[in-house]
Amino acid sequence: MPTSPQLPALGFGLGLRKEHYTTILETAPDVDWFEVLTENYLVAGGKPRYYLDQIRERYPVVMHGVSLSIGGSDALNMDYLQQDKELAQQIQPHWISDHLCWTGLNGHNAHDLLPLPYTGEALKHVVERVEKAQDFLGRRMLLENVSSYVTYTDSEMSEWEFISAIAEQADCLILLDVNNIYVSSVNHEFDPLDYLHGIPTDRVQQYHIAGHSDYTDYAIDTHDAEIIQPVWDLYAQAVQRFDNVSTMIERDDNIPELPVLLAELDKAREIAAKYQP
Repeated sequence: MPTSPQLPALGFGLGLRKEHYTTILETAPDVDWFEVLTENYLVAGGKPRYYLDQIRERYPVVMHGVSLSIGGSDALNMDYLQQDKELAQQIQPHWISDHLCWTGLNGHNAHDLLPLPYTGEALKHVVERVEKAQDFLGRRMLLENVSSYVTYTDSEMSEWEFISAIAEQADCLILLDVNNIYVSSVNHEFDPLDYLHGIPTDRVQQYHIAGHSDYTDYAIDTHDAEIIQPVWDLYAQAVQRFDNVSTMIERDDNIPELPVLLAELDKAREIAAKYQP
């Protein structure tokens, strides 16, 4: 029987943010692991690397990037991948993730995570690039579903069919952002449970759960607020479908004191304990 491609789960983690560096070192909070934003630590030395080195001696870490542009039409950025690989060699993350998107054109960075058309041509393009990136890094990558605000008339399949096919064909893993599923379901009027049930159970390595801005008939993925109940409910559904997946609370703006995020992390633990098979 073939073995699962998944890596051992890490439990319940937080995104590592500079506002919490000293609190983490002084109080040793009950966090199983931290996710670090790759781009914040590519430069050797300085305070960010000093604190990261201190924290990773106490906690497992994973790397999460925003610049790979795995779906872009520009050549794969091998300089960025080299920096990625060197940082991984130094801090020994349990895994590396980035986003299923494109981020620019002709060398210009849009500084946004832009959605792809879900076509066979785009699928083949992304699979080839993921395989090349994984070969270079010497490890499987995780790809995260992004929130989106537009769709393409050329799309031939659903987003969940697209990301599932990439994971299977490129032999990579999935970072399932539950909040992004919810945001996109509001914007594009699909049932988020269809998304969950369309994802292969043996490819999901990590969850993101976060807050967003809700404008009734559309939503924007802002990562600057508390997690709302519908997202918690969707997380509970994910926990019931996928076995023992590492969970992370994501907050990128309006960063609160660490205890606020620890309380959200405790809620995730409670939901997992209640619903996990």
